[in-house]
Amino acid sequence: MTQAHRLPPAAAPGMPLDTRVRAAMHNPQIHLSGLFCGLPLPALVEMAGFAGFDFVVIDNEHGMASYETTEHLLRAARASGIAPIVRCFEADMARVLDAGASGIKVPMVQSPEQAEKLAAKMRYPRPSSQQGLRGTRGSAFSTRAAGYGAFGGPGHTDRSNEHLAFIPMLETPQAIDAAAEIASVTGVDAVFIGPNDLAHAMGHENRWQDEPVQKAMQRAIRAIADAGKCPGILALDAVSKQRYADWGARYFANVASSLIMKSFEQAAGQTTELRY
Repeated sequence: MTQAHRLPPAAAPGMPLDTRVRAAMHNPQIHLSGLFCGLPLPALVEMAGFAGFDFVVIDNEHGMASYETTEHLLRAARASGIAPIVRCFEADMARVLDAGASGIKVPMVQSPEQAEKLAAKMRYPRPSSQQGLRGTRGSAFSTRAAGYGAFGGPGHTDRSNEHLAFIPMLETPQAIDAAAEIASVTGVDAVFIGPNDLAHAMGHENRWQDEPVQKAMQRAIRAIADAGKCPGILALDAVSKQRYADWGARYFANVASSLIMKSFEQAAGQTTELRY
């Protein structure tokens, strides 16, 4: 993988929304590197930002963060210059957006019809004079995303509609088969493949390095790229990241808890060795 452009630096915090992610996903020259963070620790989000990752995925599917803690995690992201995406369920989208997420990642999207419904929930309704996706998001300017009213009104509506990213996750064979159609939905900005769930759904337990699973991932990544959208994938090491980049992926995520465990295991092994 050749050296790719990265996410531009964040502007100094002024308004709560970090508006860089969606444009970066639509720029084929930019490769994004980030972390899933399921631990409800604002300090961990800050560490990821200070380390130089482009984005953090605050994981409210498998993580334990409350809405209040999620808001603190988003504050930590803004303060440390890392773009915050939140993985959450459909029912949580509105409140997470109001808290100030730069993007929403929804698990287990199965069809273009489901993706279209979710994409509409990302956007506010537009005035009849404006073109584009006509959203269904409820409007309130008392939220953190609107600066509690300081950045409300049409400016907040337009900023949110134009700059917040929607990322459906494909995690079953049915979704892989529909990858091109899901990626082609207006309002979808990137499509992320969940390899662990996909492997389980294909009968391979957690062995997503098995050839049939890898072939399904390759087919989906290429279909998403051919549809003109940004393919995303879990990449836990440089070798797999290079392989997926060669297939067309541009949006790569590691897992914070996995990196921490590896470091702990290495430290524990070193301590044991020293004792002997």
